Amino acid sequence: MSAKPISDFIDHHFRHFNAATVKDAADAYIRHLDGGGTMLVTLAGAMSTAELGLSLAEMIRQDKVGGIVCTGANLEEDVFNLVAHDFYERIPNYRDLTPADEKALLDRHMNRVTDTCIPEMEAMRRIENEILKEWMAADEAGQSFFPHEFFWKIIDSPALQASYQIDPKNSWLLAAKQKNIPMFVPGWEDSTLGNMYAAHCMEGDVKNVHTVKTGIQYMISLAGWYVPTSEKHSIGFFQIGGGIAGDFPICVVPMLHQDLRKEEVPLWGYFCQISDSTTSYGSYSGAVPNEKITWGKLGETTPKFVIESDATIVAPLIFAKVLGW
Repeated sequence: MSAKPISDFIDHHFRHFNAATVKDAADAYIRHLDGGGTMLVTLAGAMSTAELGLSLAEMIRQDKVGGIVCTGANLEEDVFNLVAHDFYERIPNYRDLTPADEKALLDRHMNRVTDTCIPEMEAMRRIENEILKEWMAADEAGQSFFPHEFFWKIIDSPALQASYQIDPKNSWLLAAKQKNIPMFVPGWEDSTLGNMYAAHCMEGDVKNVHTVKTGIQYMISLAGWYVPTSEKHSIGFFQIGGGIAGDFPICVVPMLHQDLRKEEVPLWGYFCQISDSTTSYGSYSGAVPNEKITWGKLGETTPKFVIESDATIVAPLIFAKVLGW
C-alpha cells in the first residue's frame, strides 16, 4: 500500500475543474514552503465546529502554518468542542426541521450550526465562567490582552484540562499555543463570548472595556509580524471562506505600502481561497483574485487559486497532500 494514499488519489483523480485546482493549489502550497516560505491561514465559517482541527492541528505542529487569522466564533468553538464534545448533537435531517423543531432546540439550549447543535450550558456558559475570571483579574490589575491570549490562559486551567472530551492533539488552538504561532482575531466582538464580554462590561463586572484588545491593535500586531517575517520568508495567504477573516489580514500589505509608505515590503507570495461564494458583483467573498491586484494586495505574478467548493471537504484534502498523507 502507498505511504501517501490521499496524495496519490488526488494526483490520479483530480484532473479537471475544481478538482484540478485543488491539486494545483496544494502543489503550489508545497512549493511555497519548500522555497522557504511560510503560510498565513485564515478561518471563516464554522470550521472549528466542523472539527477542522483534525487536520489543521497537525499542519501547525509540522510547521506548515506560520500564523492564524480567525473569526471570534472559530476561536471559541474550538474550545467548546474540546470540553463539551460529548454533549453536542448532530441532526442529519436538519433541512427537514420546522420552525417548531427549531424552537424546541432553543428551549433545550441547543444552538444549531447546520447539522450540529452546540450545547449552551456545557460549552458556552462553562467557558464564560472560566474566562470571566481572567477578564476580571486583568481588569483589576489594569492589564489588557488579546482575545486569543485570554483563551490561552484558560486552556492551561487544570479544571478544563481534566475535562477534555476529545484527544487534545485534535485541537488546533492547543497546537497554535504549543507552537506559539502568531494569531489575529478581527471582529472578535461578533461572537458568543464577545457578546458576553459586552454584557459583563455593561453590568460592571469588567470596568475597563479595553481590557480585551480590539481589531485596531490586532492590525498593528499583524503589521509588526508581517514586516520582519517578510524579510526572511515569502508569506502566503491561504483563505478558508470570506468575510473579515480574509479581508482584514490581506489589507495589511496595502496599509504598509500606502499608509506607512514602506514600499519595499513584499506582497503576499501565494494566494488560495476556498469558498462556496461564486463570482459575483460587489462581494468580497466572490471577488476573483485579480481584483486584489488593483488594491495592492497581490502581485501580477502571485500564484492565485480559487476553489469554489465546500471548505469542510476541500481544506482537509489540501492539508493531507501538504502533509504527505
